[in-house]
Amino acid sequence: MLDGYVTDDLNSNTLASATGEDGMETDRYGLGLTTTSTIAASHYRDGVDLMLAAWPGVTECLEAAIAADPRFALAQLARGRVHQMYAEMAPAREKAALARDLAKSCKAREQGHIEVIASAIEGQSARAITAAESHLEDHPRDALALSTLLGAFGLYAFSGRADHDAARVAICERHARHYGRDWWFMSYLGWSHTEAGNPGAGRLLCERSLEIRRANANAAHALSHALFEQGELDACQAFMDDWLPGYDRAGILNAHLCWHVALGLLDKGDTAGALRIHDERIALGVSQATPLNAFTDVASLLWRAELSGAPRRAAAWTEVAEYASRQFPKAGLAFSDMHHALIAAATGNSATAQSRLAEIEALRSAGKFAAGQVIADMTRGLLAFGAGDYAGAIAALQKVQSETVRIGGSHAQRELVEDTLIVAWLRGGEPAKARSLIDHRLHRRPSQRDVAWRQLTTAA
Repeated sequence: MLDGYVTDDLNSNTLASATGEDGMETDRYGLGLTTTSTIAASHYRDGVDLMLAAWPGVTECLEAAIAADPRFALAQLARGRVHQMYAEMAPAREKAALARDLAKSCKAREQGHIEVIASAIEGQSARAITAAESHLEDHPRDALALSTLLGAFGLYAFSGRADHDAARVAICERHARHYGRDWWFMSYLGWSHTEAGNPGAGRLLCERSLEIRRANANAAHALSHALFEQGELDACQAFMDDWLPGYDRAGILNAHLCWHVALGLLDKGDTAGALRIHDERIALGVSQATPLNAFTDVASLLWRAELSGAPRRAAAWTEVAEYASRQFPKAGLAFSDMHHALIAAATGNSATAQSRLAEIEALRSAGKFAAGQVIADMTRGLLAFGAGDYAGAIAALQKVQSETVRIGGSHAQRELVEDTLIVAWLRGGEPAKARSLIDHRLHRRPSQRDVAWRQLTTAA
């Protein structure tokens, strides 16, 4: 199956020319760029590559492209996309609106590209998905348009669909013949296969991607997922020890990759080591992550550490509660809402959680909450767990056990809900149920932490 992805020489890393047959500037994938400046086009190509690699320097490249040609629509839009990633929504929307206006003088391909990404920035997710799928039929090598659908925080993941893992594989497989050995495409195809339950294929694709371009944090991230799902925690640690020092802390995924290292330590029973990484690389004020990663990584790691027996860090919970409320004050993004529920459960702030639940119910009633009922039940379950009501936690979390995929994120991130349910069963006097789920997990991948939990079920 993999030979078609890793032997075709199509676009292995760079294109021979940056101009099309008509003399028009092109991106690295051979797609035309409407700009009067070769300098702007060059900076744009560099910026897009850095964006696809999750590597520092994107903003500087895009700002240089815009300075060279302020009417370069795709550069303005890409800058807006970076603003969106960092939850800077006012300038993101301004850039999207400017790109829409500039699109009038662009070619049809660029107009389609702008429709996809501008719709995503504007919060019109369903429209963006439809536009992207249609656009890619005619322009499959529009990598930035394709990238909006993919990833743990992509349009498919946050669509509320229960089949978004399969959807990512399907769209990648559909257009794979157009990418060949492209380093970016192989990293995302690999990640998609891992999340869909095929980490062996995912691992191979990511390793091949890194052979072509080692300075590719998206491939390093995808590889960490594959190794986690295979239970290859020592291999993941060795890879990160070798690769991570070459990735600047300003890199958009730097702190999150450290979160993966900490997750591996928790899985191996080294809770103190995981919390040390939190303090040195992941904690708010230390991390340079995007706001969504920053607060969800902190909240989930603190919660998992407590499930593993660590004492509560009240000050850290208070800090992340204030940050999350400031950055994501309104309900509507299910993945964020789940982590808000974690914070409320850990801090005992049920009033805030109930207020957010009311917002979610209002959005559901208006047909504006794609994830459906799952977050409401999840929130109630987590609040019950935090209050020591393990029967209530079990009743609520069992209801959502098969539906957590609808909140988006990755399997490794969503596994927190299973972890909580296992501990609720152990503390609530239902060891047989805990043992059944643990055995299912151990069949999928080895885990020292799960083995330790299983021993508790036997003792009980």
